[in-house]
Amino acid sequence: MNATARTAPPMRADQAGLFSAPVRVRFSQCDPAGIVYFPRWFDLLNGVVEDWFTEALRLDYQGFHQTRGIGLGYGHAESDFFSPGFWNDRVDVFVRVARVGGASLDLALTGFRGEAPVIAARLVIVTTSLAERRALPLPGDLRAEAERYRDAQSLQTASGDTP
Repeated sequence: MNATARTAPPMRADQAGLFSAPVRVRFSQCDPAGIVYFPRWFDLLNGVVEDWFTEALRLDYQGFHQTRGIGLGYGHAESDFFSPGFWNDRVDVFVRVARVGGASLDLALTGFRGEAPVIAARLVIVTTSLAERRALPLPGDLRAEAERYRDAQSLQTASGDTP
């Protein structure tokens, strides 16, 4: 059996200029040992994505769902865990646009406790019609803002932030 090579741990310095949000690990997100239960990371990261929409893209995440009938679900999610997350940790999570597709938005998220990497994740958002239950092209405003954000970060050099 061939083992897949693990990506190099990301470096916090490579996240300069990206949107970031602090995540406080709560008791309810941990197992009995006080360590973040791994699927809860995706819930925590989705909260960062919601904040990124509002604060960095200046778009109403909730409005996509409730007003516009556009789902922002995940077609793909993966992560590398570099260190456990612990109850009451503060993890700063950074968002990078890896790719803007036809009906999808590929995001790389990296989380750090201080300078130490904790998690690197890739989340692929697929825009869907909630009424018709099928993929839709990225709405123009989302595409424009994601490209603006991507272009502003394109000169940044990343290390290991996409698993």
